[in-house]
Amino acid sequence: MDAGPGSGSGGAPKGGRPHAIDVHVGHRLRLRRTLLGLSQGALAHRVGLTFQQIQKYERGINRIGASRLAEFAVTLGVPPGWFFEEMPGTPRSSAEALRRNAVRLQGLGGRETLELVRLFNRVRDRRVRERILALLRAVVSDGSDHAG
Repeated sequence: MDAGPGSGSGGAPKGGRPHAIDVHVGHRLRLRRTLLGLSQGALAHRVGLTFQQIQKYERGINRIGASRLAEFAVTLGVPPGWFFEEMPGTPRSSAEALRRNAVRLQGLGGRETLELVRLFNRVRDRRVRERILALLRAVVSDGSDHAG
């Protein structure tokens, strides 16, 4: 397991709460995995772990070490820095901002959102993709997104 300074054996800080950065990185791991349509078990198999270990990483319970993060990046087709994107950069408020951002990222992982992204990514014709986006923009700008 990847323990860091001030952490217990599983990577969570003393006191039991995962560090905000570990939670953020874990949510990004989950987001990328689900966008690719991979189960926790499938990702675990690809990197030689158990699905329970993937669960702990995704929750931020276990801290992801640099070598493991690099392995996830290669496996999921993103640069390692992708896992840190959208993290607030100000040191003063970073812990609370990271928690708020993690909650927002959880909302992006909803089934409908993930299905929409997966299906949209399967549309190969650029013109069709542009038309889909135009339709969505029109629906939202008309206020019709609340019908339903």
